[in-house]
Amino acid sequence: MRFIINSQLLLENLQSIGSLLVENKALPILEKCLFKIEGNTLTLVASDSESVAVVAIPLEEVSGEGSIAMPARQLMDALKTVPDIPLVFDIDLETSGIEFSAGTGQFRMAGEPADTYPEIPEMESQGLTARIPSDVLVRAINKTAFSTGNDQFRAAMCGVLFEMKEDGVTFVATDAHKLVRYRRTDIVPLKTASFVVPKKALLLLKNMFSLRKEAVEVDLDATEKNLLLRYDNVRISCRLIDGRYPNYEAVIPKDNPNKLTISRLAFLNCIRRVCIFASRAMPQARLSLSSSSELLVSAEDVESSSAGKERLVCQYDGEPMEIGFNAKYFLEMLNNVETEDVCIEMSQPSRAGLVLPVDNPEKNEDILMLVMPVMM
Repeated sequence: MRFIINSQLLLENLQSIGSLLVENKALPILEKCLFKIEGNTLTLVASDSESVAVVAIPLEEVSGEGSIAMPARQLMDALKTVPDIPLVFDIDLETSGIEFSAGTGQFRMAGEPADTYPEIPEMESQGLTARIPSDVLVRAINKTAFSTGNDQFRAAMCGVLFEMKEDGVTFVATDAHKLVRYRRTDIVPLKTASFVVPKKALLLLKNMFSLRKEAVEVDLDATEKNLLLRYDNVRISCRLIDGRYPNYEAVIPKDNPNKLTISRLAFLNCIRRVCIFASRAMPQARLSLSSSSELLVSAEDVESSSAGKERLVCQYDGEPMEIGFNAKYFLEMLNNVETEDVCIEMSQPSRAGLVLPVDNPEKNEDILMLVMPVMM
């Protein structure tokens, strides 16, 4: 089997699916990329056993057909040093020997027979669910993935819920201690659907999209067990999480009369400083509100006799109250808000607080973050 391909074209396509090529002790073959020639098309396949990416590249000069698993990382490292020139591949399918030339350079690698590679899942569309720009997907992943859980007994919480409705798309993530609901009203699905995508698959997608210089339109097709994505010459299949997602709307408090508005950056840095003196096992930040213009943030570690407190200027409308939160969760949320000010809505010290952006310039999105209080 012999084919000729441009070095940079091959490198770019290998990098686009390279996030799936990770060390796999259970199935070492998945550390390689499957090269498949049919007619005048080269197909690249990468998989981590849960997600599969397929890239189709048209070729002009081809001789023979067949498939072989190549050491893709080794090949990519070599291509990074090669100028933009044609590469000539000669592959012996019987011995799995791979030779390629780049200018005056001659290189040899050892592949593996294609029949040792796991079966590629069916990727035929069953009807488009939605079309979403890749930059919107990346933004949704950034806003939600940090809030997923890792409890295998509650598998649904280990992923992000995608809700496709007539009025837009909603992405939800929770670990039972914190929750993020991210909505887009500028995306109109072609049909209603609800499914949970594993966090690992979402981070892989984020890495793949981040390599692109420009955003692309991504077609989503949700089947019973898989989410199929298509853009340009790339097709991806992600295994969905089987399980019912919790009724997240039921845990979002609707009546929150106590509202704290404060500079996001000042609040963020204050919590960072004060909680240096908190318990490392459970870094609690206590918020004390007794006036309409001042917030006291405090933390302590009884075992080491250390404590810290700091006062901040704020705008508070509500009854005097003290409430405690896990500082780590609060910092994660404040880091994922981009507005200058945030509003913290609360009802009672024993009920969840809501973190909301103030004057969000992104008019097509709605972000709500929820964090459960801790007993002080």
